[in-house]
Amino acid sequence: MGETAEIPGPEGSEHVVARLRRHGRVLVLPALLLIAVAGVTAYAVPWLDEGWPQLAAIVAGALLVVLGALLPYLAWLSSRTTITTRRVIVRRGLFVRVRRELWHRSGYDVQVTRSWLQRSAGSGDVRLETGHEVAVVLRDVPKPLSVQAALHELMAQAHALGGPAVGPAARPAAFAPADTVSWGGR
Repeated sequence: MGETAEIPGPEGSEHVVARLRRHGRVLVLPALLLIAVAGVTAYAVPWLDEGWPQLAAIVAGALLVVLGALLPYLAWLSSRTTITTRRVIVRRGLFVRVRRELWHRSGYDVQVTRSWLQRSAGSGDVRLETGHEVAVVLRDVPKPLSVQAALHELMAQAHALGGPAVGPAARPAAFAPADTVSWGGR
């Protein structure tokens, strides 16, 4: 999580705190499937009759490898979460890309959920509740308690540096109530 890179922004520089993906253990089953299909196909093809039976075995093996190993690997590779000093950027999607950003200034609730398997692997789910209907869930993140602590610290820094304003006293001078014009009023 100690990566630092600068992202130029309109109000100065934004530093990358961490780049996260799902834990690598999600690729264990696709890797085992790849090994098993390659072994079975290599063993079975010479025993089959020449012609379409061998071709069918090779095509079936290739289809299993593509669907069971290649697509999960590409899906894992195409989803990434970047935590910067100002925001959390979540990118997901293999065929349709979805990008969601959460600003630390706006505030959100951070919750960590870990199953027994995740605890043994050192991972967990980090849920970011923003107050909207759909929460952002970072699934199977390595070191979720460190991620939670970092997010709490970044939110505290964002609020200390001029986070969201609450109440009429915190409004910018340009939006003072005396300057408000009511359209259609008498």
